[in-house]
Amino acid sequence: MTSPQFTLPSDDHDPLLWLEEVEGDDALSWVRSRNENSTAVLHTERYREIEADTLAILDSDDRIPEVTQRGEFLYNFWRDAAHERGLWRRTTWESYRSGRPEWDVLIDLDALAEADGINWVWHGAHVLYPSYRRALVSLSRGGADATVDREFDLDTRSFVEDGFTRAESKGSMTWADGSGDEVFIFTDFGDGSMTQSGYPRVVKRWRRGEPLVDARTVYEGEPTDMYIGAFVDRTPGFERTFITKAITFYTDALYELRGDHLTFIPVPDSAEAMVWRDWLLIELRDDWTPGAETHPAGALLAVRYEEFLAGGREFAVLFTPSESASLSDVTATRTRLVLTLLDDVRNRLVSARPADSGWALDEVTVTGVGRFDTLSVRAVDPYDSDALWVNSSGFLTPTTMLLVEGDGTAETIAQLPAFFDADGMEVSQHFALSDDGTRVPYFQVTPPGLTGPAPTLLSGYGGFEVARLPAYTPAMARAWLARGGVYVLANIRGGGEYGPRWHQSALREKRHRAYEDFAAVARDLVARGVTTPAQLGTQGGSNGGLLMGNMLTGYPELFGAIVCQVPLLDMRRYSRLLAGASWMAEYGDPDLPDEWAFIRTFSPYHRVADGVDYPPVLFTTSTRDDRVHPGHARKMAALMEGLGADVTYFENIEGGHGGAATNAQAAMMQALAFEFLWQRVGER
Repeated sequence: MTSPQFTLPSDDHDPLLWLEEVEGDDALSWVRSRNENSTAVLHTERYREIEADTLAILDSDDRIPEVTQRGEFLYNFWRDAAHERGLWRRTTWESYRSGRPEWDVLIDLDALAEADGINWVWHGAHVLYPSYRRALVSLSRGGADATVDREFDLDTRSFVEDGFTRAESKGSMTWADGSGDEVFIFTDFGDGSMTQSGYPRVVKRWRRGEPLVDARTVYEGEPTDMYIGAFVDRTPGFERTFITKAITFYTDALYELRGDHLTFIPVPDSAEAMVWRDWLLIELRDDWTPGAETHPAGALLAVRYEEFLAGGREFAVLFTPSESASLSDVTATRTRLVLTLLDDVRNRLVSARPADSGWALDEVTVTGVGRFDTLSVRAVDPYDSDALWVNSSGFLTPTTMLLVEGDGTAETIAQLPAFFDADGMEVSQHFALSDDGTRVPYFQVTPPGLTGPAPTLLSGYGGFEVARLPAYTPAMARAWLARGGVYVLANIRGGGEYGPRWHQSALREKRHRAYEDFAAVARDLVARGVTTPAQLGTQGGSNGGLLMGNMLTGYPELFGAIVCQVPLLDMRRYSRLLAGASWMAEYGDPDLPDEWAFIRTFSPYHRVADGVDYPPVLFTTSTRDDRVHPGHARKMAALMEGLGADVTYFENIEGGHGGAATNAQAAMMQALAFEFLWQRVGER
């Protein structure tokens, strides 16, 4: 590699700060130039085929319309070829069960965007309970995290003139009671009202017709808190209002608002607390000894709520983790909880129901689920029903939506068609041995007839206690598997596949464990003859983009190509950019010398060195990403360009942190990544 005259960043000097000016003229000129270069190289016939295939899947009318019940109606948000930005719509149970529901369109987002002259992206709606006459609709410009809330009349299908409106900001607004005449609002109220992480720190109660400036402050957090919010539990007979304080990403405080009085719920700040009917549920992230017994991290405890507030500490243990099993999710219905467990990264369900003699725990059997299929569970109506939506999905198994009643009877409501031919493809699970001897699981999906090393795509995340699980992703399958590639999903430390211990074993100064795990999987694939370093591509986004940056700078010899999407890369400045300060519990504080000492070891922007033979890399990001600053990808690409590395860069103008605001943009971004990979590792 040649070494042109170029200044590398140091701890105290960054020669590329100008690329952090999101909409600066020079920065956008640089972006447009790289976009033009990238599309000239990547817009091949194969790219156009992959893009068309992906868009056809994303726009297909055969997709399952996921619904949420509100009163007598089922609500859905839908995008297709004719509605690029989407429709918010509803239907009846009878119509939905027919398989060809008739939809009542409430908001046509394309028409609204055209009328307002704003590239609106849907961010959800909060429907008023129990009348269901009004909704607070959340929209963002171009897919950013910052949103606008507007009150909508479901009878007239129009926004309410002089109704509740929240100006563009990170934050939210929620109904304060069933009257529809008051809301809780937490947003940017002006100087000093946001945390250092860029989120609200003040909650106000706002009455209809009252100037926002006169709204009553309910709670005010500290600037050093991460996020302050409010929500209302509307369970009949158990109506309560709560204030939530995210102190850091992994520590919280929960208060119940009773009249004007705040009651603190004294659980460990690292635990997740949930009040369900007359029970308090506590999911532990750390060991806890509230009395004579120590409960381990990852356990789920239950105690009568009022008894707990009065000092009672008699807990029922609903789940205790093991070496292989962890708690993934808890779903509450009218009379029971459904626990979603992971056992060596495979799902099973357990029903927990309070009884006179304690809690009754029973396995929930869902028929027709494959060995490596993933189960996701939602309550149909947690106030009035024990019914569940249960979705099953696997790498090769099209998603099936089941309606499971409280008595266990199940009805198939919808099933995806097979979007690709999986005949002859195989799914297997393997374990690689990391540097410290830890067994790291990974899934491998193999195309038909594979006899030797093949182009392989390795994906991972490894952060924020997020578990990566098998899922039906036909766009990937058609772009990669059907063309002869192998797909691999690594379940590295830092994620949530084995609960809090798996996550905490790669936090902060132990971050290197996640990268060692991922490198171990890459080596295992080569050792098993699945692929070769020249044929091994890897892909990840956000925290997974940080993972990719560390593969690029720490293990360049293991990979033939790297796709690094909406990434964190400059860990010296990450906490000063957009929402970065909220992640210091995950990575550490780079402004503290002792912590920067270990953060620097996984800051890809500072690990780049002259004279290293780096594999080809594609960086992608979005100008409208207001969560992970686009400057990370811009600066890293410019830095590596300056050293003569093989760098491809593309920045989508819209899209927010997801990278795309429409199906067409999503298809484009996916096609760019797959075409890059095929050119670099598939044609060798």
